[in-house]
Amino acid sequence: MGILFAQDPEFSQFYADPLYLNPALTGAAVCPRVIGNYRNQWPGLGKAFNTYSFSYDQYVGIIHGGLGLLVTADRAGGGNLNTTTIGLTYAYKFNITERLNANLAVRGSYYQRHIVFDNFVFEDMIDPRTGEVIHPTSEKQPDYPRISAVDFSAGLFLDYDGIVYGGFAMDHMTQPRNGFYNDNVSKLYIKYTAHVGSVINLKQGAVSDEEREFSISPNILYQQQDHFHQLNLGAYLTIDPIVFGLWFRHNFENADAVIAMVGLHYKSLRVGYSYDLNVSRLFSVSGGAHEVSASWQFPCIERKRKIKAIKCPRF
Repeated sequence: MGILFAQDPEFSQFYADPLYLNPALTGAAVCPRVIGNYRNQWPGLGKAFNTYSFSYDQYVGIIHGGLGLLVTADRAGGGNLNTTTIGLTYAYKFNITERLNANLAVRGSYYQRHIVFDNFVFEDMIDPRTGEVIHPTSEKQPDYPRISAVDFSAGLFLDYDGIVYGGFAMDHMTQPRNGFYNDNVSKLYIKYTAHVGSVINLKQGAVSDEEREFSISPNILYQQQDHFHQLNLGAYLTIDPIVFGLWFRHNFENADAVIAMVGLHYKSLRVGYSYDLNVSRLFSVSGGAHEVSASWQFPCIERKRKIKAIKCPRF
């Protein structure tokens, strides 16, 4: 068999899964919230990659920070390679100056990976004359079809007066092993994430929580995992209650996709949909990628309102 390389699952609506993007965004909205995400990547190739995410977070005054739960599940090849992660996050919130706020976070996760080897079809199993699968494979069965590990992440987020914000995160800091064989040195490489953006008010005067927002928000996302580098460039346009987004994702080795997004904000509910249009050689066969996000913001306890929520995109 050849050697393959891959990276962590990703979401085009990266701010719509804030705990996955950066653990320091835990509790950023102050009030309790639940978020769900689903991504169907390359549907034209069958059940190639389906990724699910669920999170809950809130600010807890007695510990001066946010607490969060993040659960992710990635199903590759129709469920023949499955990865599940459950993580708990604490993000300490503090003020550097009167206008500059910061969150510093750490997350501990339980990581599990499972391969269904009996469902795989290898070259030596196929009859070259008919194309039928008639032979057992000579490939070695995995020594450990199910593996697990403890994983750690950390992050920092800075917000200047709700106008400019940015953060940095490191995932898989201990680089746990994730191979299925005794002699396999495969491991989860550290993933570095850096993101920065701004909210530009297009209305006269300030935008309060009660007013309809009209703003544009340019953002940049950079991610690196081992030899994989990725850059996302784009912006959100908010005409409350509707949000539009347009992005270009570049994977350094090749141009990857143009991403279009539309979202709706109604009271406590936010729902978003995005589509990745591949511009790489996968254009004609991949079917792009569909992504759906939804979040619900619970009412805040009155005494928590004195804690300022971080103003950054929600999609």
